[in-house]
Amino acid sequence: MTGAPGPRNALTDIAGLLVGHHHVLDPDATRGSGAATGSTVVRAPGGAVAAVDVRGGGPGTRETDLLDPANTVRQAHAILLTGGSAYGLAAADGVMSWLEEHGEGIPMDPADPTRVVPIVPGAVIFDLPVGDWSTRPTAAFGYHAADSAGPDFLRGCVGAGVGAQAGALKGGIGSASIRFSDGIAAGVTVAALVVANPVGSVFDPRTGLPWGVGTDGPEFAGLRPATPEQLAVANALPVKSTVLNTTIGVVATDAPLDTLGCRRLATTAHDGLARAVRPAHSPLDGDTFFALATGTATPPDLPALPATFPGDLPLVDELCTAAAVCVERAVVDAIRSAVSVAGIPSYSELFGG
Repeated sequence: MTGAPGPRNALTDIAGLLVGHHHVLDPDATRGSGAATGSTVVRAPGGAVAAVDVRGGGPGTRETDLLDPANTVRQAHAILLTGGSAYGLAAADGVMSWLEEHGEGIPMDPADPTRVVPIVPGAVIFDLPVGDWSTRPTAAFGYHAADSAGPDFLRGCVGAGVGAQAGALKGGIGSASIRFSDGIAAGVTVAALVVANPVGSVFDPRTGLPWGVGTDGPEFAGLRPATPEQLAVANALPVKSTVLNTTIGVVATDAPLDTLGCRRLATTAHDGLARAVRPAHSPLDGDTFFALATGTATPPDLPALPATFPGDLPLVDELCTAAAVCVERAVVDAIRSAVSVAGIPSYSELFGG
């Protein structure tokens, strides 16, 4: 795999995808009081081929059955990532309202272009103990997140990442991308957006380095092992004790994949999660990854394969390898971009930049 991060090193390096956040965060929020939750929306104007892979034991999702490759609808118009546990799925109604107002969705009446049905799959994290339990995303959150979506977006404690906790540390939103410079995927980009809220640990207790730097090495992220004093403080932090957690996200490419290729991309995204979080996919997590393919890039001609294999198999293999790496990097980005909220310490506070 040969490639460098895209110009933004973000999901929006995929042409045709936009990201927006909406959240409430009181500066004095604590566990049990104040506001600390939000929603993040990935918009795909005109629709994108979509799939999903749910691996955690406690998922909270919407419209995931629709994305089975055996089913009829092959595209999504937006993906909702949100806090609020199952309550937060209400934010999808606001995303649908925004899309309907702007004519985005499956056209259902040739005589009336306003009659559309937007497809908005979504997934939630459990962040209710951070801040006031009764403050959670509503339809208005989804509407405003969709309305704010653009090519540039913030990371860390924003949107669905406001109330996230990654093991003992503050979680958040992170992103990463890889653009292939040569080979069978030359000119194609793969990217990930992750809301890191796992019950598992995100750093090695022996070194303080994020597990997610295992593939690239700490030098790639500009990190070095922690001091003994830093490690002593970090390893003394209480283990995350909430019974529901979950890391959710979106992996995407501008390659022209079908639903089966997208499903494979979503599946291998979980490989990156398993490298960056230990343990991942626990009964206490609802780990879910969506995959999108916009088809806005044209890869080189692929080598001929036996008729029993899919023609795009070599390309999908390259993209899947990159998707896992992007998820690793996005988890590292999430915890490094986060700041302390409600007394949950951040990685940068404990270990420095």
